[in-house]
Amino acid sequence: MHLSPDEEHAIRQEFDRLTNLSQRELRAWLETAQSRNVGFVRKGETESVGRQSARKILTIRDTDVADLTDADYRHMKKVIGYCRRHLAQRPQAWRTGGDVTDTRWRWSLMNWGHDPLRKTLP
Repeated sequence: MHLSPDEEHAIRQEFDRLTNLSQRELRAWLETAQSRNVGFVRKGETESVGRQSARKILTIRDTDVADLTDADYRHMKKVIGYCRRHLAQRPQAWRTGGDVTDTRWRWSLMNWGHDPLRKTLP
């Protein structure tokens, strides 16, 4: 995958916009029971895809922009796609009373670095 500098910039911007948990917050979140108890676990693995993603997000954020690889950009695009799809599937208000604070839906998004209770830039 070869991206132009403009494409790389656009991906990084959207990734940064959607992954609204700080490094510290994401690391702390990964230590919770809620984080460990949501998400799809592939056969033969012990950790959910979302938790694996969170670890990659942390690594990407710790990497200088000039040192990001094609694999890093692929993962950023995967995170963007997941967050967009999952946000579109917000639980209906009648199911949650409008409060998604303690829902598997929110917890799953948080494993991908996004807290839907936090305002995100447009």
